[in-house]
Amino acid sequence: MPSWTEHAIWWQVYPLGFTGAPATARPEVRHRLRHLEAWLDYVVELGCSGLQLGPIFAAETHGYDTVDHFRIDPRLGDDADFDSLVAEARRRGLRIILDGVFNHVGRSFQADERWFRRGSEGYEVFEGHQGLVALDHAEPAVRHHVAAVMNHWLDRGAAGWRLDAAYAVPASFWREVLGEVRARHPEAWFGGEVIHGDYARYVAESGLDSVTQYELWKAIWSSLNDRNLFELAWALDRHDGLLDTFVPLTFVGNHDVTRIATRLEDPRHLGHALAVLFTVGGLPSVYYGDEQAFRGLKEERAGGDDAIRPAFPAEPGGLAPDGTDVYRLHQRLIGLRRRHPWLVRAHTTAEHLTNTAVALRSRPRDGGGTEIVTLLNLGDEPHRFPIGQVDVAEPQRGVSDPAVVPAHGWSIVIQVTEEVGNSGKTGRR
Repeated sequence: MPSWTEHAIWWQVYPLGFTGAPATARPEVRHRLRHLEAWLDYVVELGCSGLQLGPIFAAETHGYDTVDHFRIDPRLGDDADFDSLVAEARRRGLRIILDGVFNHVGRSFQADERWFRRGSEGYEVFEGHQGLVALDHAEPAVRHHVAAVMNHWLDRGAAGWRLDAAYAVPASFWREVLGEVRARHPEAWFGGEVIHGDYARYVAESGLDSVTQYELWKAIWSSLNDRNLFELAWALDRHDGLLDTFVPLTFVGNHDVTRIATRLEDPRHLGHALAVLFTVGGLPSVYYGDEQAFRGLKEERAGGDDAIRPAFPAEPGGLAPDGTDVYRLHQRLIGLRRRHPWLVRAHTTAEHLTNTAVALRSRPRDGGGTEIVTLLNLGDEPHRFPIGQVDVAEPQRGVSDPAVVPAHGWSIVIQVTEEVGNSGKTGRR
């Protein structure tokens, strides 16, 4: 994994929705991509280190039905708009990751018919979506095309790629493509969308740097809703196993799922979800609007993604003030993570575990030093954790004893391990 990604925290944006672009393709060029430039200082102030962009290439509708990978969607602008965004981001120390939709294309994508997979009833499509025609990844021309697209936009300043529906593509295809692209861009990063299955095996076989950690995403909100923190502990144990081989992409929201503020049945538990995200290993991302406690329900129907892909105002000053507290909480938690960059590869163990209370201890992989302990209480009464002497990193208001977490509260404490005498053993203070 490129060294710069050890400190990566992404602000994920779906540009077509963010900029209020029309739902279907238009021939005229509208320079909406520049709308994002007004939000770059906001991203820096939030504490993120880069933008993870959704589809920006010419497409028929939602962007995942690409018709030209070498052209910016006219609804968003043109090459000059992209170059300007990259330059303004770079000036602020921000990197940009692009969304590569290379499993399927839109119906009007122009290519030799050998590029497409055929079934008994014509061209195969992606998961029943008739507008998404599946590419044939055994065809050499497809491999050369994908490598050329990746190199083109990396040449123009992108820092890497998030590969859409990577799970639907043979791992061997990515390995061949990435070998060619990395020869030209050794510092580029490549992450894939993988929902189910053996994450570690897919990373090893594909050569990707990372994949999406949907298993942990589900465990976070589900364990909070069900008041079953054993589920979270189980998922974190599996998560630690992944960290032995790669650093997963972690999140509590993205462009394909119901927003976390809507998903959680008890709004008091939003902070719990965020505390877990930012104190366990992984490459975390914040989906635009989640940091403002936006709500939105994903529905399985035409237009069912609209509620989770809204337009943003022209500039940050146009946001409603009722999201300020959650924004400030994101700032504090991201700040904590940036002060402890070892968290990217931290291993986390669940201690003092009950259905409604747990202490999550995150420690550096090399052992010793500072440890971050995240205390979660989902119960209706205060809970005392037997954690010893600690420094409080994110306290609960009005609580003098850091070992006591109020009902439906959470806190983050810091413990330091040090050698005890000459025994070579370590203890916590």
